[in-house]
Amino acid sequence: MTYIVNGETVESAAATLSELLSALDYEGDWLATAVNGELVHREARNAVRLSDGDRIEVLSPMQGG
Repeated sequence: MTYIVNGETVESAAATLSELLSALDYEGDWLATAVNGELVHREARNAVRLSDGDRIEVLSPMQGG
């Protein structure tokens, strides 16, 4: 399937958000994720099934001041 991840087109066989994150080497409990503009909590990533064309955002916290 084709997904848009952080604005980039990605081809993957991943069926869930959790699988996609693993396939793209995103690791860590500190990640913030959203699918089609809806926040997905860490605990729900295994249950979120992806569809062709979904827009996924993966964000990491930044430090600064």
